[in-house]
Amino acid sequence: MEAYTRDNMADVLRKHGINPTHQRIEIAFALFSRQEHLSADQIMAIVNLRHSETSKATVYNTLNLFLQRKLIREVIVDPSKVFYDPNTRPHHHFYDVVSGRLTDIEAGDLTLSGLPDLPDGVVTEGVDIIIRVRPQQTQPA
Repeated sequence: MEAYTRDNMADVLRKHGINPTHQRIEIAFALFSRQEHLSADQIMAIVNLRHSETSKATVYNTLNLFLQRKLIREVIVDPSKVFYDPNTRPHHHFYDVVSGRLTDIEAGDLTLSGLPDLPDGVVTEGVDIIIRVRPQQTQPA
């Protein structure tokens, strides 16, 4: 896979039917160049290091557009913590509740069985599993 640059981000956006404006390119570059799970506030801080004119509304609107066009995934670890994931392949996550770090689990590394029957008229769109972890407490001697 080639490295993500600001120059090739415009092509990535176009392939997803997104008009590559300056701010959209910067937001996409912040996500894809790092290949990390970032919150909207983290993305805004990264983008505004170079271009301080990007508003919170622009970041949220752009992320919602990226989600609609399936360029990124949204990972909700709890109602107050939402991360945006540039990895759209099927996979799951470990979430460290102490550090707030989210890391990928390859889909093939997890086996799931016993899914319930689906209600009539619906199909499965996906299964997202988040395993919450924390550092193990050592016992005093």
